[in-house]
Amino acid sequence: MKPYLISLAAGLLVGIVYSLLGVRSPAPPTIALVGLLGILLGEQALPLAKRLGSRHETVAYLRTECTEHVLGRLPGDQA
Repeated sequence: MKPYLISLAAGLLVGIVYSLLGVRSPAPPTIALVGLLGILLGEQALPLAKRLGSRHETVAYLRTECTEHVLGRLPGDQA
C-alpha cells in the first residue's frame, strides 16, 4: 500500500507545481485511458471464452489470472 500512497503524493505535488506555473498536465485524455483498459480486458476475452467452453473452474480463473493481469498486484496481496 505504501508505494500507492507515495505515487499519489508525488502526483499531487506535481499537480500543485503545474497549477502554480499555469501549465496543463501532459496526462493522456480519458478516452486514451479507457482504450488501454479495453486492451487489457480484450486480452482476457479469448482465454476466458475457452475456459467457459471447457467447463473449468471459471471463478477461480477470474480471481487469479485475469485480476492480476488487468489490475496488477493489489495492495495487501502476499507474494
